[in-house]
Amino acid sequence: MSLTKLALKNITGSRFRSWVVALCALLVAAFVLSTTLIIRGAENSLRLANERLGADIIVVPQGAETTVESALLMGVPAEVWMPAENLERIAAVPGVNQVSPQLYLSTLEDAVCCSAPSMFLVAYDPATDFTLRPWLEETVGGSLKLGEAIGGTFVFTPKLADNILLYGYFITLRANMEPTGTGIDQSMFFTFDTAQDISRISQSRAEQPLELPDGEISAVMVRVEDGADPHEVALDIVQQVEGVSPIESPNLFLTYRQQLTGLLRSILLVLGITWVLSVLLIGLVFSMAAYERRRQLGVLRALGATRRFVMQTLLTEAGVLALVGGLLGVAMATLSIYFLRQPIVNSFGIPFLFPALPSLLAQITIGIGLALISVTLAALVPAYRISHEEPADAMRE
Repeated sequence: MSLTKLALKNITGSRFRSWVVALCALLVAAFVLSTTLIIRGAENSLRLANERLGADIIVVPQGAETTVESALLMGVPAEVWMPAENLERIAAVPGVNQVSPQLYLSTLEDAVCCSAPSMFLVAYDPATDFTLRPWLEETVGGSLKLGEAIGGTFVFTPKLADNILLYGYFITLRANMEPTGTGIDQSMFFTFDTAQDISRISQSRAEQPLELPDGEISAVMVRVEDGADPHEVALDIVQQVEGVSPIESPNLFLTYRQQLTGLLRSILLVLGITWVLSVLLIGLVFSMAAYERRRQLGVLRALGATRRFVMQTLLTEAGVLALVGGLLGVAMATLSIYFLRQPIVNSFGIPFLFPALPSLLAQITIGIGLALISVTLAALVPAYRISHEEPADAMRE
C-alpha cells in the first residue's frame, strides 16, 4: 500500500479526529488571510489616496484638518472655507514651486435635485492644477470642459440618462478613476467654471441652491521645489500665512494610520492566541491518535516498515488534513472579506481596497502555507515518538 493511500485510509477511519485537525487548519488559514487582506487592503488604500492627491503639502483652514482628511479618505462630504488671498501668500513662501486651489462641495442629503445624494464634490483650477492634469491628459486627452466631470469608480450615470443631475444641473461624466478603496471612489471632480455654472443654475432649478462664497477656497495643493524640505516649507507657511494648517503628505491620514496600527496589534494578538491554541490542540489530537494506533503501527514496523515510512505516513496524514482545512479556510475568508468589505469599512472606520488577483493569490498561498506548517509542526513530535518506538513494545500495549 502506498504512503498516500495509507494516510487517506487513516483519515477516513477516524473522521472526528480528522475534522478537528482540519478545523484547526481552517481557523489558522482563515485568520491569517483575513488579517492580511484587511491590513494590506487598508495600507494600499492609504497609499493610492496619497498618490492620487499628488501634492507635497495640502493647506487647509485651521481646525479643518480632520474634516478634510475624512472627506478625502472616507468620502464624507465637507465644506470648509478660507480667503482666496491665501493662495498668493502661500505661493510667496520660500521653497514653494506650485500652488493650486480647490473647492470642497457636496450634494444635499437625500435631495430630489440630485441623482447621487451625499456625493463629495471637488472643483479644481485647470490653469494651475498639477494633481489631476497628468491623469486627465492620459485618459481624456486634456482638461475638462464646462459641464464635464470625472468621477471615482462608484460614480456613474443613471440608467436611461445621458447625464448626472446635480442641483438641477446636467453633468457629463467623461471617465472614471481607478479604484482606491477611499472616498475618492465616490467623489466627483470638475473645474471652477463648472462649479460656478452649477451655482448659477441651481438658483432657479434646485430646491436648495449651491452657494459658493465669494473670494473663498477650501484648500491649496502645494508642490515644493526640488531639494526643498517639505517640513521646513510647512513650518514657513504656518508662520507667514495666518489661519491655515498645512498637512504634509507623509502625515496625511495620520489618524487613520495610527488607527490601523492599533487594529493590527489587536488582530495579531487574537491571531497569535488562535495559532498557539490550534497547534496545541492539533498536537494533543495527534498524540491521542498515535497512542490509540500503537499496536497497528507496531505491526506495520514488524512487517518491515521503516521508522521513516511510519513517520512519513503520519506527517502525510497531517499534511492532507492541513491542506483541506487550509483551502476551506482561505475560501471562506476570501468570500467573506469580498462580500462584507463595505461593512468592514463602516465598522473599523478605515478605507479598504480588495487586492488584485496576483496579490490575492500570494496572500492565499501564505495562509495555506501557515496552515501546513502549523499542523505539521504540531504532529511532528507525536509522529517522531511513535515511529521510533520498538515494535515489540508497541504491540505489547
